[in-house]
Amino acid sequence: MIGAGELLGLYERMALIRRTEKAAHDLFMAGLVKGTTHLAAGHEAVAVGASAALRDDDYVFATYRGHHHAMARGASAEECLAELMSKATGVCGAKGGSMHLTKASSGMLGSYAIVGAHLPMAAGAAWSAKLRGSGQVAVAFFGDGATNIGAFHEALNLAAVWSLPVVFVCENNLYMEYTPIGTVTAVANPAADRASAYGLDGEVIDGNDVVVVAEAVGRAVARARAGDGPSIIEARTYRHYGHSRADPARYRPAEEVERWLKHDPLDLARARLEALGVPEAKVLEADERVRAAVDAAVAAAEGAPGPDPAEAFTDVWADGGAAWRT
Repeated sequence: MIGAGELLGLYERMALIRRTEKAAHDLFMAGLVKGTTHLAAGHEAVAVGASAALRDDDYVFATYRGHHHAMARGASAEECLAELMSKATGVCGAKGGSMHLTKASSGMLGSYAIVGAHLPMAAGAAWSAKLRGSGQVAVAFFGDGATNIGAFHEALNLAAVWSLPVVFVCENNLYMEYTPIGTVTAVANPAADRASAYGLDGEVIDGNDVVVVAEAVGRAVARARAGDGPSIIEARTYRHYGHSRADPARYRPAEEVERWLKHDPLDLARARLEALGVPEAKVLEADERVRAAVDAAVAAAEGAPGPDPAEAFTDVWADGGAAWRT
């Protein structure tokens, strides 16, 4: 059971992610973030709720829409914004950018741009944990579009056959890039409805309610840690921005957007806090801490140095350099 104090902490983490995403958007529009970004505003409860159910040494794998997962696992706003701005202080030292935020020291083993490619990797990490008897669990987050990719089915099959300690969490935001998932998929719930093909139970949850996510992932993680194998959770959520910064998302019906914006993760958490008797002043204090933290992160990232070209070949090979290859 999540108490008032813990829920306030989860709310503050979600608010920090939301404000950091807004800062990323503004920096991109100002020309300070190159390339593109895939923002996860609206998805915060999935990452924060799931992380609340994990140990520090558990593994997380995410998609290119992974800022929220990196921050939920401990990456700071400054580290993430500096990475987006190609600064040396970035979480990957300017080698990852928006689509590849990684913090291995926190168990965040990467954001992957190839749709579905990380699902077998998560199964591999879970296999390693099982062989070592470490009690660790791997969690793979993926979008609804990945459920129509072969790697999704391959990973689920092997995970079921080997009874691996892995939890597959689908962030179903209804659109696979620009295409409504329902128009190209034979089942209503693209992840959960396919679970039975692999002898697994599939659960559909409200991905915008951080408490619901934490409880569902907590149950799945407990089963995995106990040796009872993998689970599939389909978390229904909605992105506030388009697929990427090149996408105005005009294909989404206005009434649909309005309905989902009224079901915002932060609003749901505030309502839960109010029901638990948390004074509004406490929530406002959390919001102010978030505002100050992100303002400071933006200033620090803007003032940070660029990467040293001499570091280009570090973090590539196990020994830190490429000399042995020649």
